[in-house]
Amino acid sequence: MNKELDHIGVAVRDLDGSIDFYTNILGGTLIDRYRSEATGVESEIAIIDINGTRTELLLPTNNTTSPIARFIKQKGKGVHHIAYHVDDLDQALKELQAEGIRVMKDTLRTNKHGRRLIYLNPADTEGTIIEYCDYPSL
Repeated sequence: MNKELDHIGVAVRDLDGSIDFYTNILGGTLIDRYRSEATGVESEIAIIDINGTRTELLLPTNNTTSPIARFIKQKGKGVHHIAYHVDDLDQALKELQAEGIRVMKDTLRTNKHGRRLIYLNPADTEGTIIEYCDYPSL
């Protein structure tokens, strides 16, 4: 199945400061900023586009349950995940299963932009958090 980079998720402690850096220093454009309290997200998110490449800045909104908060406590701020766009998420999941790659089933969801996504189990990806996503409504 064809895969291409969709975005990079970056865990941050200061969303406004990070937006300032990505827009004023790197020359990006703020595409959207929103808050998601969905289980497994619990973050304020800013989407930055830099010449067609997107970065999601992720600020935890709940320091007790947010996976972004746990990530920052364990590893500090920085790259949280790499997302790959696949043609068909359902088919990609079947291919992963055939290869013995587990996914974190509780992360399967559709975000406000119509992107269906799921995270692969980092135990099977050499420790990197990888997201697979598709855009079935487009």
